[in-house]
Amino acid sequence: MTHEGHVETEALTGGARTRARVLDAAARLIGTVGIVRATTKEIAREAGCSEAALYKHFRDKEEIFVRVLRERAPRLAAAVAELPGRAGEDTVREQLEAVVRIAVPFYRRSFPMAGSLFASPDLLAAHRRKLGDAGPHHVSSHLADYLRAEQRLGRVSSTIDPDAAAMLLIGACFHRAFLELFYADEAPDGALRPAGAEEFAAGTVRALLDGVLAPGA
Repeated sequence: MTHEGHVETEALTGGARTRARVLDAAARLIGTVGIVRATTKEIAREAGCSEAALYKHFRDKEEIFVRVLRERAPRLAAAVAELPGRAGEDTVREQLEAVVRIAVPFYRRSFPMAGSLFASPDLLAAHRRKLGDAGPHHVSSHLADYLRAEQRLGRVSSTIDPDAAAMLLIGACFHRAFLELFYADEAPDGALRPAGAEEFAAGTVRALLDGVLAPGA
């Protein structure tokens, strides 16, 4: 799997290849026509397989949606879940910039799919039940746990609220992804500041750390 969550289906065989084709097809359809119109029939047609073959790998459309988010988008949840165990490694700045570089593409990829889901209360409720406790709140909570671990090491100021700082960083990534999608290639001058992805990551983390880094850290 590449950084953007794309799977090279040509390298797969048999059932694994069919499963990958279904997920690729679902991601394309959900991002273009929306999750409500992306029926299992349409997904199977787009994937070049039968509905029966589709159901050999997935129970229903909701499971396909969950797997698309988990396997066809940059792996934000996995990346932040590992952070608390890496406290003390590298610098806080480097760790947080890495989160930003994953989070913005993740939200940019997820918005079209999630937007369709929010348009259907029944599908949203079904998706929420399938996630159980593995909901999107874990992204900020794992990041907050990492900041707490760095506080204990004296590398982050003891006066800051780790939960608030985590929400600030993730919120900035979420908004950046929204702006990039909204404007596409037609953003007016100054709409995206900083303009580049690397500059955004560095600038956002720098703005946050000016308020949380302990002196000399």
